[in-house]
Amino acid sequence: MKVTIIGSGYVGLVTGACLAEQGNNVFCVDVDPKKIEILNSGGVPIYEPGLKEMIERNRAAGRLQFSTDIAASVAHGDIQFIAVGTPPDEDGSADLQYVVAAARNIGRHMTTPKVIVDKSTVPVGTADKVSAAITEELQKRGLSPELCSVVSNPEFLKEGAAVEDFMRPDRIVIGTQNTPSGLRAKEQMRKLYAPFNRHHERTYYMDVKSAELTKYAANAMLATRISFMNELANLADLVGADIEAVRQGIGSDSRIGYGFLYSGTGYGGSCFPKDVSALSKTAIEHGRDLKILDAVEAVNEAQKYILVEKIEKRFGADLKGKKFAVWGLAFKPNTDDMREAPSRVIIQELVKRGAQVIAHDPVAMPETQHCLEVDFKGNPAGLKQVTLVDDPMTATQDADALVIVTEWKAFRSPDFELLKAKLKNPIIFDGRNLYEPQAMQELGIEYQGIGRHN
Repeated sequence: MKVTIIGSGYVGLVTGACLAEQGNNVFCVDVDPKKIEILNSGGVPIYEPGLKEMIERNRAAGRLQFSTDIAASVAHGDIQFIAVGTPPDEDGSADLQYVVAAARNIGRHMTTPKVIVDKSTVPVGTADKVSAAITEELQKRGLSPELCSVVSNPEFLKEGAAVEDFMRPDRIVIGTQNTPSGLRAKEQMRKLYAPFNRHHERTYYMDVKSAELTKYAANAMLATRISFMNELANLADLVGADIEAVRQGIGSDSRIGYGFLYSGTGYGGSCFPKDVSALSKTAIEHGRDLKILDAVEAVNEAQKYILVEKIEKRFGADLKGKKFAVWGLAFKPNTDDMREAPSRVIIQELVKRGAQVIAHDPVAMPETQHCLEVDFKGNPAGLKQVTLVDDPMTATQDADALVIVTEWKAFRSPDFELLKAKLKNPIIFDGRNLYEPQAMQELGIEYQGIGRHN
């Protein structure tokens, strides 16, 4: 099938590459010429395991192309995926200007029937706005609105495992309109996703608004579990319980399960913070205050400071003359995404207290440099207190303590004797509970996790 992907960011690239991998002829378009130049020269503007190889393979086979030509992109695809950004607006709602702009471009250029797919994470009611924008443009040219149908097909991709998630999805959610054009769109989407349903049916068909709400509900539920466990971990610290034992105790209940029950320094990234805020804003617009989501946001924001509080309790509020090694900067492993990353808060707070920070991440160093320049804009002296190094052990040389923020596999089994030799003090503040407190005690390392006790 001929497919167009509007937006060559995270969701767009993964969607385009994976659909091309299934034999479809995919045209990816983006208004950013630098991004398209990178892609056409063999690079990939984001880090995602397996994505670069998949793009190279399908480009070589002639199934995948990248361009800035909007008219050509509209002409190409019978199915048009809108996968542009929906950044949070000032009030926390999703900014839909890029989604609506993409819809208008389709309406301006289309001459044959199209299925328009909202792939971006968008609030309930967005499909109506997309449909209205396209209809307006079609009517300007004397064309029937029946030429298109808008479908909601939210993505459920985990950064760091997005290719695998797309190729072997837990579920595929498709929301369609109960109209003749909507039924035709449903059939085309069924054909497009048929290869993913060969083993067993993974697709859930529903109305458009239910599909839009499903994505927000899923992310809000996961964010709630994370914040809940962080609250319990903080309580465990106070009462002397071990949150890992608690996790296993409650996770064994089949009604609860083990997923997303890990405590830490709070969630970040482009999805959970934005989506929880947008869902809460949607509720307010309809006269409803979702108190649980308000609490989830508040808990998560506070949790980003928990390691700094532990460091301050151990070393005092004045950290001048102190040096801290930081391992892990991206908001999660297997990505270079620094959006809303807890590391950014932690580094700023340590610097504010006078500390020197020596930081390392396996893949996010270039992105970190950019984010530091943003975070310390107007504070060049603060920026000079942060050094990025290419080797994790180098970061620990003569440091007063090691601070672990992201749970990269490379950090799970370090040479602890070498680590002790390099650190000024054998102290670890572990924001991801990578190590066992008893094992650290036996090694002579002072260890502070999140809710962990021997």
